[in-house]
Order: sequence, then structure tokens, then C-alpha cells
Amino acid sequence: MLKEFKEFISRGNVLDLAVAVIIGGAFGKIVGSLVDDLLMPVLGLALGKVDFANLFVSLNGQAYPTLAAAKTAGAPTFAYGLFLNNVIGFLIIAFAIFMIVRMANRFNPPAVAAPSTRDCPQCLMAVPLKATRCGHCSSTLTP
Repeated sequence: MLKEFKEFISRGNVLDLAVAVIIGGAFGKIVGSLVDDLLMPVLGLALGKVDFANLFVSLNGQAYPTLAAAKTAGAPTFAYGLFLNNVIGFLIIAFAIFMIVRMANRFNPPAVAAPSTRDCPQCLMAVPLKATRCGHCSSTLTP
């Protein structure tokens, strides 16, 4: 069992996946900072000095000045501003991944399938690779 685990871990795909997860976590932090610290303040200013992080509805009916004050008081909240921040962050990450995959596809040409036929030297018709005789002209083919 230990030998199988070692073989599993040493496969290239598992190592690539581990690297991708680590880089993805760091990329997520960068995008989170981009959304929370740069984009949302500018968007909030453009929409009339709205702080998206403090957009919430208190579900107990009491009014609170900020989301942090409501959480400190233990009030149940519907924090749709934080949800909007997360949706925008997701869209940015999805677009960045789309662009990376699109760029990678340009560098990696599509795989060419191995030929399954060859041409007969006599009649030039396509015959299977393993054929020893042409089905069109009956000439003998060398494998």
C-alpha cells in the first residue's frame, strides 16, 4: 500500500495539481485584495459613496450603523454587500483563468491523431495499416 501511495504521489499530474492549488490560493488572495481594496472603493465612489462591505439587512429588525456592529451585537444579518464583493472576485478569477487557458491553447497545437490508414503504392487508395493486400486492386502490400 505504501508503494502504491508513493507511485501515486510521484505521478506528474498529482504534482502539477499540488502546484496549481498553491498558486491558486495565492492568486485568490491577490484577486481578493484587488476587489476589496481597489475596485470596490472606486465602484462605491462612482455609485455615490457606497461601501459595499457595509451593505446588509439586519434580520432582527434593529438598526446598526455597520455590519461589524451588527455582528458584534450578535444580530443575524443578510450581508449582500459581501456577497457582491465575492461575486465580482469570482468573475475576475474566472476571466483571468479563461485568458490563461486561451493563451496556453495558442501555444499548444492540437494533438494529431496517429494515421490508421496508408496509401496503396499501386492504386493510391487508402487501406488499413495492418492490411497485407489492397482491397481495391488486390496487390500485395508489405507491412
